[in-house]
Amino acid sequence: MGKHTTKVHITGKYGVRYGASLRKQIKKIEITQHATYTCQFCGKDSVKRQAVGIWKCKACKKTLAGGAYTMNTPAAATVRSSMRRLREMVEA
Repeated sequence: MGKHTTKVHITGKYGVRYGASLRKQIKKIEITQHATYTCQFCGKDSVKRQAVGIWKCKACKKTLAGGAYTMNTPAAATVRSSMRRLREMVEA
């Protein structure tokens, strides 16, 4: 049985290797990639990462494309808002 970690949580597996600041960055990334996200189609919190950029909803079985570590990237949010703004300009 291994000891429980108090501060490092998911990055305890790296021990003292790689330096504290790199382990903090990896901790943030690993927490976001293992989290469950809300599905855009069914609204349930059941979207999990399958592989790099591939996200699947366990409830409605839909497969989504997204970021490598998070389902929605900042660049995708920018594109989405730009598209919405341009669409509203054309309609008005």
